[in-house]
Amino acid sequence: MFDAEAFVNEEVKRIRDTIRGKAIIACSGGVDSTVAAALVSKAIGDRLLTVYVDNGFMRKGETREVEDLFKRVGMNYLLVDASDDFFSAMIGIIDPEEKRKIIGNQFIRIFEREAKKYGASYLVQGTIAPDWIESGDGTRGKIKTHHNVGGIPDDMDLELIEPLRDLYKDEVRMIARYLGVEVAERQPFPGPALAVRIIGEVNRESVAIVREACAIVEEEMERAAKAGTMILPWQYFAVLLPSHTVGVRDSARAYGRTIAVRAVESIDGMDAAYSKIPHEILDRISTRITDELNDSINRVVYDITNKPPATIEYE
Repeated sequence: MFDAEAFVNEEVKRIRDTIRGKAIIACSGGVDSTVAAALVSKAIGDRLLTVYVDNGFMRKGETREVEDLFKRVGMNYLLVDASDDFFSAMIGIIDPEEKRKIIGNQFIRIFEREAKKYGASYLVQGTIAPDWIESGDGTRGKIKTHHNVGGIPDDMDLELIEPLRDLYKDEVRMIARYLGVEVAERQPFPGPALAVRIIGEVNRESVAIVREACAIVEEEMERAAKAGTMILPWQYFAVLLPSHTVGVRDSARAYGRTIAVRAVESIDGMDAAYSKIPHEILDRISTRITDELNDSINRVVYDITNKPPATIEYE
């Protein structure tokens, strides 16, 4: 069985021996990167700068929530608004592999810039085993390129530190609980954020739509779980599909887009089963999405595909 205490003690010593100067960490406020930040902070203290990049693709209220987390924890942090850069880089980009690589490259260039200002020579990432396994490691086929693996440019001038590289999500959560990290049970959220929950080109309009739809899915499922109506899934979100379909709005023809709702049960993210969500909850989600996004969305579907054959995220 995985021993979180032994791992922490060994890894803190290894990090302390490896990092001889300052370091920055790419931290989204999610489980993996926050645990990595806690580990490295334990090893090198205030020589670590936590950098959160708002790429414009974050969930509703997420940047504010992450900053509040950093303040509560007492992290030495920096928030960078790079949304204009990321939206510009996404113009005309459709292929999901290209999206992930461009986003990863954009992140690295920002981290290089901030590391130079801070005088850091090391970049810490919360990479975990599924990230590089699914990206293809030379012995396995590639499922999809994770931005923090395949998106790293060959000419990056920082030394990469990945303390969680060989761990799976359930093991990272064990470490989070051991260290008292408050986001230990937070649902996974992809590094490229909402950009990979939009099938097709990413722009401000499409991000605004899927952001609201994701917020509705999260609010309704979390409300139902709190009321005891259902068990909260391992991961739950909305995806904006590219197709338009005919609908009816105020007795007139409406031609709108489709939102797919996705909720799954998993342990480590390597495989997953779709969640059996009660119909009354799906009904509330569908009604809210089509009412609140009525200028854009006229159809909501629920994805009942397991992993495999599907992946959890759509891109």
